[in-house]
Amino acid sequence: MIALPQNSSWQGRLELVYENKGGSTQILRAFNQAPLKVQRPFYPEGKHICHTVSLHTAGGIVGGDRLIQSLQLNPKSRVLITTAAAAKIYGSNGKQGQQIITARVEDRAFLEWMPQSMIVFNGAIYRQEMRVELADHAGFFGWEILRFGRSARGEKFIRGEWRSHLEIWRNNKLLWCDRQWLPGCEETYTHPHSLGGYPVVGHLIWFGDLEIEKAIVSVNQLWTNNQRQGEAGVTQMQGNGLLCRYRGTSVTEVKNWFIQTWQFYRQSDFGEKAIAPRVWL
Repeated sequence: MIALPQNSSWQGRLELVYENKGGSTQILRAFNQAPLKVQRPFYPEGKHICHTVSLHTAGGIVGGDRLIQSLQLNPKSRVLITTAAAAKIYGSNGKQGQQIITARVEDRAFLEWMPQSMIVFNGAIYRQEMRVELADHAGFFGWEILRFGRSARGEKFIRGEWRSHLEIWRNNKLLWCDRQWLPGCEETYTHPHSLGGYPVVGHLIWFGDLEIEKAIVSVNQLWTNNQRQGEAGVTQMQGNGLLCRYRGTSVTEVKNWFIQTWQFYRQSDFGEKAIAPRVWL
């Protein structure tokens, strides 16, 4: 785990424990420390799925910030977590901003981790760690969408660095480990094995009760059904998992594909129609 910096601007914390009580998923325990906060739960799909919206009240992450989120989903609970707005990682004064997320998903519980996009400003220095621990029959569906530089105003990510470390475990067995390091420089932005001139990247991970070959064909088709500007691919992972990756110019494009994949996931795993969180509107 990352050593705690002594002079952090913010030491934010969010701890959430969910419980299924009589078919209703409820927040059993909630603790927050500024600048992290959580809205009251929403139930647009019924009481069995708890929609949770987290807030970053400071408006963005700066160098020296350290944010910690801890999630516990007790058996048979179903939770969708998103954010109120796009996250912003501001240019740094030389210090690293950090975010650490851990999630424990117990037997027959399901976590949908679908934050809105993240904008990494030029000059940002940022590191994120996420570890998801799944029980035998637990499921996880999650994504991340990033824009490097405020490209609408011509900004590129040519200073600073972005690091990410993602792990998915099931019963102490590592299913997926993804370590990424993106140093801010012109070569990173243009190289075909990096951003390739595209400012937007995204990935989606799905571990659940899926027919993997059928899912890969269907999710690929969701991408190719419409005229697309970016590049994308779908891959099988060990442990009956599916991975989608995107590289392009449009947050809207990748988010629409991911939402369509989420809707397919809901129909495939639960036989139900997904209702998007109202904060996305």
